Amino acid sequence: MFKKIRGKIPNNRIARFFAGIFLIIGGILGFLPVLGFWMIPLGLLILSTDFPAVRRFRRRQEVKVGRWWKKRKASITKDSHNNRQS
Repeated sequence: MFKKIRGKIPNNRIARFFAGIFLIIGGILGFLPVLGFWMIPLGLLILSTDFPAVRRFRRRQEVKVGRWWKKRKASITKDSHNNRQS
């Protein structure tokens, strides 16, 4: 469904924890010029490697977006098919 993107995250658990926390804090300050709101999901993604609660949250959101995407794609295909018949 989505393209797999590979990147390196720190091997040290403490470094991953602080990287995730700093990304989330930076995302909360996303209205500032250098920082952005894109940092919040990236921080949660990094934290999800070590914390089961965050991993469950990420997985639920992933499933929810996947279902929404599939339903949206089906409705777009159905609409375009109906437009061709008109």
